[in-house]
Amino acid sequence: MAKDDIAILLVEDDDVDVMNVQRAFKRNNVLNPLHVARNGLEALDMLRTPGMLNPYPKIILLDINMPKMNGLEFLEEVRKDEELKKLSVFVLTTSNADRDRVEAYNLNVAGYIIKPVEMDNFLNAISSLHMYWKLIELP
Repeated sequence: MAKDDIAILLVEDDDVDVMNVQRAFKRNNVLNPLHVARNGLEALDMLRTPGMLNPYPKIILLDINMPKMNGLEFLEEVRKDEELKKLSVFVLTTSNADRDRVEAYNLNVAGYIIKPVEMDNFLNAISSLHMYWKLIELP
């Protein structure tokens, strides 16, 4: 499987942030398929429903502050699920709270990135993520 074929699930409730990620992917020539879920419950449903996500994601970009089920609650569920726990999860959030960062790393996130406010910095963050997942070998 080519690295650009690896699907990504963005779990984000803010439409502007979703558009910013899509824009950053386009500007950085990130060709990976991108699925979007609006909260943790929707993401779990998408991940657990056979055939709903095609191709199935290996990487999740996860916001923390969301309604219905926040990112940390979602992450707890993912790590308890034998089928989902192998997914690589990167937190992409505005939360700079130490407790959120510690809890996320305790739940084995691959990285914790604070969303930059300025678009150029956001583009650089997505570019760095893209380079990272092009270098690593996923199961």
